[in-house]
Amino acid sequence: MGRMEEKQGTMVPALMPQQNPLEQLQSKFKEVENGFRAWLAKQSLPVEAAVVTTTGAVQGAAIGALMGTLTNDVSSSLPTPPQASMNPQAMASFKQAQALSGGPLVQARNFAVMTGVNAGISCVMKRLRGKEDVQSSMAAAFGSGAMFSLVSGMGGPNQAANAVTSGLFFALVQGGLFQLGQKFSQPPVEDVNYSRTKFMLNSLGLQNYEKNFKKGLLTDSTLPLLTDSALRDVKIPPGPRLLILDHIHRDPTLREKQRHRG
Repeated sequence: MGRMEEKQGTMVPALMPQQNPLEQLQSKFKEVENGFRAWLAKQSLPVEAAVVTTTGAVQGAAIGALMGTLTNDVSSSLPTPPQASMNPQAMASFKQAQALSGGPLVQARNFAVMTGVNAGISCVMKRLRGKEDVQSSMAAAFGSGAMFSLVSGMGGPNQAANAVTSGLFFALVQGGLFQLGQKFSQPPVEDVNYSRTKFMLNSLGLQNYEKNFKKGLLTDSTLPLLTDSALRDVKIPPGPRLLILDHIHRDPTLREKQRHRG
């Protein structure tokens, strides 16, 4: 209940701030996760690869079991046609449909192999190469795609060729996703030629005219040279032009550069 405080001869409970239980749970989980990763980083490569592969397989099995439950074992409702009346390509397509619509146990096995192999190869490649890049990601995707094809029975009569094809497909998709993620995750590069100009415009509340400066190539080095006509040429209205020129006139550094150039 918290400690008691005396106030005017009476005992009143001190109000203690209560932390959100969800935040407590998230904080505890993050602490455990960081501790596990720190422990894992100290292990040898075989131990780390085995642990990562196992955890990846467990996660994949849970996802596969859930998907198999949602599909309600559609494969059991598919009638098995007589193999004699079907050509090899049709039979291979039928087996692929069965593999992708299996029940919880089948999908748990398939996804456990796929995610476990992917996690294990990624771990080994990262430890050996010292980095995680598109090549490592594509190699892991190729292995997981090939193993998924073999385990799920999607290969049909020519399992080896289909495993290679599936691996290549997985690798290409993963490579594209990796590059796309890298592109959107990288912060925009700050243009050093406009850093002082950007600061000036932000301080004046005129940041919307930054594009006008860049369009006219009015970089930081041109600030001491700015005139009303130069700002007019880049389509900046009269009011903002006056504020910019007044700021340049009041700035001691820019004013000194103007004096030296004059």
